[in-house]
Amino acid sequence: MNAFPPVLPTYNRMPLSFVKGEGAWLTEASGARYLDLTSGIAVNALGHAHPDLVQVLHEQAQALWHVSNLYTIPAQEQLAQALVDNTFADTVFFTNSGTEAAELAIKMVRKYWYEAGEERPTILTFEGAFHGRSTGAIAAAGSDKMTKGFGPLMPGFKVLPWGDHDALTAALDGSVAAVMLEPVQGEGGIRPLPDACLKGLRDACDKTGALLVLDEVQCGMGRTGRLFAHEWAGVAPDIMMVAKGIGGGFPLGAVLATARAASGMTAGTHGSTYGGNPLACAVGAKVVEIVTAPGFLEDVRRKSANFRQSLEGVVAAHPDVFEMVRGQGLLLGLKCRAPAADLVRAAQDQQLLTVPAADNVVRLLPPLTITAEELAEATARLGRAAQTLA
Repeated sequence: MNAFPPVLPTYNRMPLSFVKGEGAWLTEASGARYLDLTSGIAVNALGHAHPDLVQVLHEQAQALWHVSNLYTIPAQEQLAQALVDNTFADTVFFTNSGTEAAELAIKMVRKYWYEAGEERPTILTFEGAFHGRSTGAIAAAGSDKMTKGFGPLMPGFKVLPWGDHDALTAALDGSVAAVMLEPVQGEGGIRPLPDACLKGLRDACDKTGALLVLDEVQCGMGRTGRLFAHEWAGVAPDIMMVAKGIGGGFPLGAVLATARAASGMTAGTHGSTYGGNPLACAVGAKVVEIVTAPGFLEDVRRKSANFRQSLEGVVAAHPDVFEMVRGQGLLLGLKCRAPAADLVRAAQDQQLLTVPAADNVVRLLPPLTITAEELAEATARLGRAAQTLA
């Protein structure tokens, strides 16, 4: 009998081991080079080994790694101010991951209503959501795949059907503390919430007093062509979870909030040993500086529009393999007729890396810095992969 593996076997890993990355490319141990449309699942927003991030990390590592949140951390204050200046938020708490950000968002909602002296036990969430893998986050998502075997679950969540306006209207009453959702579902299959629906949801929350909590862990930090996806609808949340791209590959997350929504989070109500450490915040500040620089997001929008048009051509050429393209910016999904897992493997044979998702979708999440020529090469490789499945 084989010994239990030293790495807990919770992943079905692909038989690839990468040893070097540069821009949109990864080099495998065999020496083979792969064009990366995964970005570490939307993490490496500026690609692999971006020289500015390497430099700032090196400089910070030579100066100071960790002191804990017992003390003022200048890099943390710099990054928080940059996020406040560029978003709806009045205040920021730094975490190490999106899951930790989800936990704080839930706590913040509950503490707000406790301090307000109101009994509001329910947070509305949506089918297909993914907010992380902690016990609170899986309770919020509610799917059997996420929760089976991990009960009893944290109470206080009501999961609604995705896109069911009537169900939302019926559920959103005076007992609801908050509505929590992704503007574009990532793991759920690249399902954008229409702008009109997000506007309507903001209005409904305002009428009932419920807080609007947006999870932009995957769709934020420029991935849709705006700094955050909700900006397309012209609305602002009360609380927002951020992670993945904000660290450009270094573990970093954050909760952004208005002063009103955060008012219950006083000294001692939350904490993190590593969250907001000098290394992470130095890198995060550089990521925000680059992504908010003049012209950067315009370039993302231009490249993504051309990429989507070329993908529509691939879909039209292979109707037995694909159904449609969906998503926004460089957060795109290919809804497949053939098994999505087969396309992932076929693309891998073409030395192109993609990401599966629910609803038989293959995600395309290239670095925001990918070139037009590299996107054209990716399209060609997808076409060749589809040809093998036809």
